[in-house]
Amino acid sequence: MKQVTSSIELNDVRLYAYHGVLEQERRVGGEYSVSLRVHYNIYKAMESDDVADTLNYALLLDIVKEQMSQPSNLLEHVAGRIAKAVVSRFPQTEAVDVTVTKLNPPLGARCAGAAVTLHLINDKTQA
Repeated sequence: MKQVTSSIELNDVRLYAYHGVLEQERRVGGEYSVSLRVHYNIYKAMESDDVADTLNYALLLDIVKEQMSQPSNLLEHVAGRIAKAVVSRFPQTEAVDVTVTKLNPPLGARCAGAAVTLHLINDKTQA
């Protein structure tokens, strides 16, 4: 068998955080959703069935929680911090996709959320 792509994901992690340009957003906070896909070679874990051979999604969740706990003006900044922290902690990461969604943005209209999605490629893993 030949492996083409593989990843581990955290989907729709719900957190309360204090991000936003408006002072009210940073003081009162709001609900956010974070989805994370980390691309890496899972072949060794697939064969060994050993957690030491994979990216531990509990540790990925810790990264998301830590970065979301640091207030920022922009969702772009938060998504970038999450992606960079993942690559720093797991250097075997080939790429990271992060979506940060503000679930109730102050837009004056009802919507399911305002989001930023980032795709970051770890150039140190590229041949």
